[in-house]
Amino acid sequence: IEERVDRTIYKAENDKTTAGGDGTDVLRRVPMLSVDLDGNVSMRGSSNITVLIDGRPSAIAASSITDALKQIPADEIKEVEVITSPSAKYDAEGTSGVINIITKKNNLQGMSANIRTGAGLRGSDFGLNASARKGKFGFTLGGFGRAGYNIKGNFENQQVVTNPDNTTSTVIQSADTKSNNLFGRYNFGVDYEIDKYNFLTGAVNFGIRNRNSSQNDFLTQNFLDGNLVRNALRETDTKDNSNSIDVSLNYTKTFEKKGKDISLLTLYSRNNGENSFVNTLFEEDLATINSRLKNDNPSKNEEFTVQLDFVEPLGKEGKSILEYGAKNILRKAYSDFAYFEAEGADGAYVEDPNPNLSNAFSYDQNVTAGYVSYTATLFKNYTVKPGLRYEYTTISADFKTETTPTEIPSYGTLVPSLNLSRSLSNGNMIKASYNRRISRPSLRFLNPNIESSNPLQISQGNPELDPEFTDNYELGYSTFFKSTMVSFSGFFRNTTGSIQAVRTVAEDGVIYTGYDNIGYERAYGTNIFTNISISNKLSLNGSVDAYYANLGNELSSDTNSGFVISGRLFGNYSLPNDWQIQAFTFARGRQVQLQGTSGGFYMYGMGINKQFNEKRGTIGFGADNFLTKEFKMRNEIVTPTIVQNSTNIMRNMNFKINFSYRIGKLSVDQKPRRKKSISNDDLKEGGSEGGGAEMQQNK
Repeated sequence: IEERVDRTIYKAENDKTTAGGDGTDVLRRVPMLSVDLDGNVSMRGSSNITVLIDGRPSAIAASSITDALKQIPADEIKEVEVITSPSAKYDAEGTSGVINIITKKNNLQGMSANIRTGAGLRGSDFGLNASARKGKFGFTLGGFGRAGYNIKGNFENQQVVTNPDNTTSTVIQSADTKSNNLFGRYNFGVDYEIDKYNFLTGAVNFGIRNRNSSQNDFLTQNFLDGNLVRNALRETDTKDNSNSIDVSLNYTKTFEKKGKDISLLTLYSRNNGENSFVNTLFEEDLATINSRLKNDNPSKNEEFTVQLDFVEPLGKEGKSILEYGAKNILRKAYSDFAYFEAEGADGAYVEDPNPNLSNAFSYDQNVTAGYVSYTATLFKNYTVKPGLRYEYTTISADFKTETTPTEIPSYGTLVPSLNLSRSLSNGNMIKASYNRRISRPSLRFLNPNIESSNPLQISQGNPELDPEFTDNYELGYSTFFKSTMVSFSGFFRNTTGSIQAVRTVAEDGVIYTGYDNIGYERAYGTNIFTNISISNKLSLNGSVDAYYANLGNELSSDTNSGFVISGRLFGNYSLPNDWQIQAFTFARGRQVQLQGTSGGFYMYGMGINKQFNEKRGTIGFGADNFLTKEFKMRNEIVTPTIVQNSTNIMRNMNFKINFSYRIGKLSVDQKPRRKKSISNDDLKEGGSEGGGAEMQQNK
């Protein structure tokens, strides 16, 4: 393992325990990375990462990181770089980290196909991916689909509101929940070497995302000073469906001077969504349907991105590197929402929607950015990497029912970054970093669609939200002894203009939730990671993340604080005759929020598999959460007038059978390939569920 100023490098070619495996087996041994039993990769607990191959996101990894790793033989991976503090080259919000997989000779050649499938109590999946490269051409074609079913649970919710006349209104809600989902991703990519110094790569990706969920026996009881005053029974059916397409075309030019290159990258992305629900209200006999309320919310998101990057090694040996470039992202989002009412079980919905709950909203955003980054080595043992990025954002928003557009001012953002390191003896290193990040609200926060599938808890987005700004400071130390690596890091994170939920209570007891830039968040924390190779048969890696969070409302005296702790552990043990046992567990304690807390949770899984036919094929059996019938997550909201306690119960015990087989093998030749692609990742996600359209992140 080698430490550099902004990254940790795992030298996979020196690790013989991964022989015969694939890229997934390699990444499970890399510091600060976690790979679960399904092959999903995370860094320090975050899956918001970018994976590069030979420094560039190639077509092979365009559709699925998990599938791409399974196609790369472990024997062909030279090293893996983990970049924990991205420089100014990356978007201001960018990724929480970057993983760069370096192959031994920088070019995959030959043909490979991989088929994998799995079936279980809660879901099934099927994937087929193939890659081929011959001479100047490279192709990839594949698809992956996953269906989730039998996903059941229930929730309980109790809210107590203190009224102006000092009386107490209590609402108790409960329901059984069920959901089904279907996801698919299909891709086709081409790489072409024009000549020794000029390269083209293109890719087309299609995706579908369908989710249907229901709340049955949705009982609401209203109490006034402890006396029952009303019973109401509902059923709610929700659909969240979308399809997407991404088209990219990229050009890279290299030079005789090693490390120098110019790249022009383009990306067009479009997402069409349909979010709707039907809320059925029963009579007092709790059996006869009284009325139905339907919300339709079709949406559309488009992005067009152009990016130009330059890399220039400086000095005779090229140890100093200058990087600079520019990027422009044009986003267009549209959301049309309407409510329709119907009487009884068979009554037709009224043709004209409710005018007070209907509107059409368009939102255009343009982000223009430029950056410069410089890396230099000082006094042999010191490395410094300063960077500066500037982003200018213009926004226009318009409602169909209003005569004048909503005025949202443009703003510019200067984003500095600085990485420092000092090399010590025996490979040990001390590192320090600072960077500033911007987090723009996605349409899930902006969408003014009134989400009222639960009529006692109504939420609505705010089109006039500003971005959040975060300053990150980190200090780390890594040390090695025998076959063990230990890394310690401490950090401070300060967020201003934090987007927080604003809750108010109406006279009828309904809680209305909106969003505003009223908060601040400060976090003081540490991360400890260790990777232990006990023998050629047993390896363990794990980490613990802990931080103290302090949150506040800049417009009032509301504050909240507390510790948040999470941890993960992965183990792999090799048995004779190509059998393997693997185990994975993750846990997170309760999470502090401005008004209350979000409950903690844990998960675990175990699997045993058998490799056959020279490790080309694998068949295995897995079990997730097999000792726990159900998990309970308890959430709490506390304000001067509202106390709300809710419990969500999830039943996700699962047993599954997995099978995979690799046909052919990707190898390498002497010719380097240059591949780059765009990664837009600057939007704050989350917010109210069922909020309708969402600007999609492009990985």
